[in-house]
Amino acid sequence: MSAWVLLAIFAAAFQTLRFVLQKHLSMGALSVGGATFARFAYSMPFVLVMAAVYLGWMGAALPRLGPLFWVYALTGGLAQILATWCMVALFAARNFAVGITFKKTETVQTALIGFVLLGDRVSPWGMGAILIGLVGVVVLSGGAGTDRWRIFNRAAALGLVAGALFAVSAVGYRGATLEVGSSDALTRALVTLAAVTTSQALAMALWLRWREAGEIGRVIAARRTAVWIGLAGLGGSLCWFTAFTLQNAAYVFAVGQVEVIFSLIAARVFFGERITRREGVGVALVTASVLAVGFFR
Repeated sequence: MSAWVLLAIFAAAFQTLRFVLQKHLSMGALSVGGATFARFAYSMPFVLVMAAVYLGWMGAALPRLGPLFWVYALTGGLAQILATWCMVALFAARNFAVGITFKKTETVQTALIGFVLLGDRVSPWGMGAILIGLVGVVVLSGGAGTDRWRIFNRAAALGLVAGALFAVSAVGYRGATLEVGSSDALTRALVTLAAVTTSQALAMALWLRWREAGEIGRVIAARRTAVWIGLAGLGGSLCWFTAFTLQNAAYVFAVGQVEVIFSLIAARVFFGERITRREGVGVALVTASVLAVGFFR
């Protein structure tokens, strides 16, 4: 089994754990912004230490980082902040497993964004898989209000926007890792992750200081749980970033769809949630779609 496949599976597991913890904190302890900030603030110290230790162990200096690296890295970092914010807000609108499935439209959207920005082409079979995913999203988006089959609702919008933003971040991160002046995949991943996470933590701290006075203090007070969000986020990001150095982001996300299965287990174990039969059909269609995108690449 290819290394990038294993990395994508581990990344999905770490990411599911992070979303479980973020949902827990967003259900009273922290605001949406606070739960989002916790993910970056508690990752930053660990990733900076890891990057420094690894470079020291390799006997290597900090690789060259050109202007294009910062364009890719900062664009991807901003997109991830907004996507994470959307996800935390989505958890309050729909149950955990369905929220994750909305977010997993990122694989289909990554394929489309990759075509627009990088010229990656989708085969006719891949386009068929995309259409299956769109049907699944339509099925999932019903039932948020009195009209059970109303397509345009807050949950659908948050999920689809989160997926698009995660897709942009993935393409940006892959571009950034390829701009790092090193032939070592882990060096490229760690340096990119350190730069991105630091910029994200600083940006979120400034935002909360401006818009949500006192929320940073609540994030610090919630550190016993929030630190695990940071560690889970670090584990997931490191696996994603390393995989991005080895393979096209759309393919990496296609394998990462095992997160849907992990989220169903988490929803049952941690939140006692059940999904309806119709939502189960939607989950199955979206899952089949994103897996087919990877299979028919």
